[in-house]
Amino acid sequence: MTNIKFGIAGYGKMGKIRELSINEYKYATLVSIYEVSECKHHNKDIVICDSFEQLLETDIDAVIVSAYVSVAAEYTINALNAGKHVFCEKPPSMIAEEMYRVIEAEKKSGKVLKYGFNHRFHYSVMEAKKVIDNGSLGKMLWMRGVYGKAGSIDFHDNWRNYKNYSGGGILLDQGIHMIDLFRYFSNNEFECLSAYLTTSFWDIECEDNAFITLKSKNNIVATLHSSATQWRHKFSLEMEFEDGYINLEGILSSTRSYTPETLTIGRRESEDMTFAMGKPKECVTYYEYDDSWDLELKEFINAINNSCIISNGTSNDALEVMKLTDSIYDYQTPESLAKF
Repeated sequence: MTNIKFGIAGYGKMGKIRELSINEYKYATLVSIYEVSECKHHNKDIVICDSFEQLLETDIDAVIVSAYVSVAAEYTINALNAGKHVFCEKPPSMIAEEMYRVIEAEKKSGKVLKYGFNHRFHYSVMEAKKVIDNGSLGKMLWMRGVYGKAGSIDFHDNWRNYKNYSGGGILLDQGIHMIDLFRYFSNNEFECLSAYLTTSFWDIECEDNAFITLKSKNNIVATLHSSATQWRHKFSLEMEFEDGYINLEGILSSTRSYTPETLTIGRRESEDMTFAMGKPKECVTYYEYDDSWDLELKEFINAINNSCIISNGTSNDALEVMKLTDSIYDYQTPESLAKF
């Protein structure tokens, strides 16, 4: 197993989280960092770069792009063209159009490109996927997702709420995870039936709430409420099938504010005149550990060392999510258009 030498472009919250996974992995080493603001590191052996170009010139095999969304596609393309493998955080780009240039660079480079759709690597999500794929619950009928957070003290000043840096608001920042899970669990692409984006509370230029209805080609309907005014943090994904249902509640995070993380599986009852319907027996599993960050990095490094294909977070995943997200932003009511 070859040791993979990393550079990190964007040493904010996500860059630091990725560094922890690099430090935990036997065959990974952090070599260099580029951050637009002042950056210091306790390890004097790590090179602090003055530009992204300088980062690419350091002795690295791979780049983690955890910078502003406005430069994500550009950094990814430049790194691939420089012969580096790339792990890019979500959102992958400002708009879907940028992803076509990324994919072209990926194909020409022959290097590994992976995107950080982290929720796929949570244990509850992986177990739910196994149950769905084995077909025991039958055909999927619909999905209903809610993903909300309360913002923060400095939320109105956060770069994620300035469209020239982020490309969008809460939908692109957090709701994109749920959109990815809709695709992941259903193995379907979706179109936007309706969307209402609003700024309900925060004094920001982007949306703080998004209410969306989607439909797949085989008539799976999915609804999403993505919110930055959910004062008690919430992650909830309900999925109904012909013969039962799966509910995902909570998602483990560094703040533990979305806990507990649970997976509930129930089966549709057969009709019986002797008892009331609607209260089937359920199997509920609680999850206490979050290894998702490490599992993501492991897949990336394994793909580099063993010439494996990326299964989760491919460039096509990124493209399809951005195409759908673009269509949601384009589907504006007159009230939304007046705001944006």
